[in-house]
Amino acid sequence: MIGIDISYESDEMMARAPQDTVEAVLMKVLELVGKDSCELSCSFVSESAMRDLNASYRDKDESTDILSFVQSDDNDGFEFPTDTDSPELLGDIIISLDDMEKNCEFFSVAPSQELSRLLVHGVLHLVGWDHATNDMDEHMLIKQEELLKIVEKESIA
Repeated sequence: MIGIDISYESDEMMARAPQDTVEAVLMKVLELVGKDSCELSCSFVSESAMRDLNASYRDKDESTDILSFVQSDDNDGFEFPTDTDSPELLGDIIISLDDMEKNCEFFSVAPSQELSRLLVHGVLHLVGWDHATNDMDEHMLIKQEELLKIVEKESIA
């Protein structure tokens, strides 16, 4: 079972990132990365809200298109009992629709394609991919674009 919680900072954002599209893309990407029992949240926020989050969590006083927060496995050495029937808690994806739309203009891509790209990128972070170095960035970008092609081919977005 896959649980996806989608939220919007304002109602007008729902038209820019339709819930059914977001859910379909996330479900497909999770399937492609082998996650069939998990939970995640995806929130859509304004540029100003994203700037605040980026400043709080990354010490960067600027907005960004996406932030991903992996559910931490670090419990200060304390072992919690595990319930094998419970879905894996992956974490949270936060997308700035304002920054997404700037990306669309800059890269000359449709909003639906950029939305899918950001959702793929966010899921990859939640399942362990990173781009802290140039080499890692290249590998993650290749994987991201492979998954995006599958999503687009299946006309999910």
